[in-house]
Amino acid sequence: MSSAAITALSIFIVVYIFIVSEKIHRTVIALTGAMLMILCGILTQEMAIHHIDFNTIGLLVGMMIVVSITGTTGLFNYLAIWAAKKVKAKPLKLLVALSLLTGVCSAFLDNVTTVLLTVPLTFSITKKLNIPVKPFLIAQILASNIGGTSTLIGDPPNIMIGSAVPEMDFMAFISNLGIVCIVIFAVTMAILLLLYRKQLVTVPQLQAKVMAMNEYDEIKDSALLKKCLFVLFLIIVTFVLHSQLHLESATVALSGAAILMLISISRDERKISKVLSNVEWLAIFFFAGLFILVGGLVETGVIKMMAERLLELTSGDLTKTTMLILWLSAIASAFIDNIPFVATLIPMIKDMGTMGMSNLEPLWWALSLGACLGGNGTIIGASANVVVASMAAMYGEKLSFGGYFIVAFPIMIISIVISTIYLLLFYL
Repeated sequence: MSSAAITALSIFIVVYIFIVSEKIHRTVIALTGAMLMILCGILTQEMAIHHIDFNTIGLLVGMMIVVSITGTTGLFNYLAIWAAKKVKAKPLKLLVALSLLTGVCSAFLDNVTTVLLTVPLTFSITKKLNIPVKPFLIAQILASNIGGTSTLIGDPPNIMIGSAVPEMDFMAFISNLGIVCIVIFAVTMAILLLLYRKQLVTVPQLQAKVMAMNEYDEIKDSALLKKCLFVLFLIIVTFVLHSQLHLESATVALSGAAILMLISISRDERKISKVLSNVEWLAIFFFAGLFILVGGLVETGVIKMMAERLLELTSGDLTKTTMLILWLSAIASAFIDNIPFVATLIPMIKDMGTMGMSNLEPLWWALSLGACLGGNGTIIGASANVVVASMAAMYGEKLSFGGYFIVAFPIMIISIVISTIYLLLFYL
């Protein structure tokens, strides 16, 4: 290993130690580590900028703007009351209902957009019932990543795989990953209900008050709401058709944000400033720092070297290689961003095809399941996780690395075990 690779790996490890220990805010330490990568000569400034995934950044900013404007209409309070009344304001049923909503939306939007829409709803309803919000936040993070795994557009790794392998279209992902994701979701909900059954208890008086509320009273601006729903509809349709339209998700999200600002607040500087201030800039800069950190590992060959050596252990056996990619992707994606990791493995899997491995399909599904589900393992494992943690902090609720890890990591491992069984039964 070269001195540059050792330096990059050392910086990366130290930064993650601080992130896990929470001695320094994750955004500050991520940016510090990113700058050290440049100052130590691991990356040039141009290389660092190149490694920032502006598609992810643009998607986040665009949808945060749309959600910020939509939030002023009272839609989220309406949805909170509507959802609570549908399940008779019973906390355990509400946990499942909100998680199911999150999972389904994550499959057809993207998981980051979905949690941006559902987290405000979650805080509103749990406050009304006087029950802890953390179980709901953890459940929605898990559900968002599980739902996102099931479709081409649900999670960035799937978008990358679909782009690299044209025959893997929208319906291919649903037909091959939909069933296993439903099973994983059901098992995850069963574990969470068992784990939190004693915490999620409210009193009949609070339930009665919620049931007596009129959700339609929460709509503050019906005209603006119609504009927001129209733009959201356009965004959703364009996300579904993005491959045919040759538009990146960031372009879709930022275009939607621009259109909504244009038709609703284009002349009100105070409102524009307020909307932009509601963007989760801590999460945005954390992602930028994290992309640069991982870029240092990519440029020095650390990630590629580790992946190549592990792949050599399988000696070209399809079953062993599939299992290795699944578990390696899952564990790695829990601790490092899955986007550069997937970007490294895609050409390596293609190369295996040129070296004589004719059936690559199980490897692609293993990469998708491992990278997407593995993100559930830690609070920094996926974009949706970081966004939920940042939004929770704005509401005064701390979702710590350790507190999330102790619940989510074992569930993630169980989901990969289920994926292992699924791949062995149907593809190997």
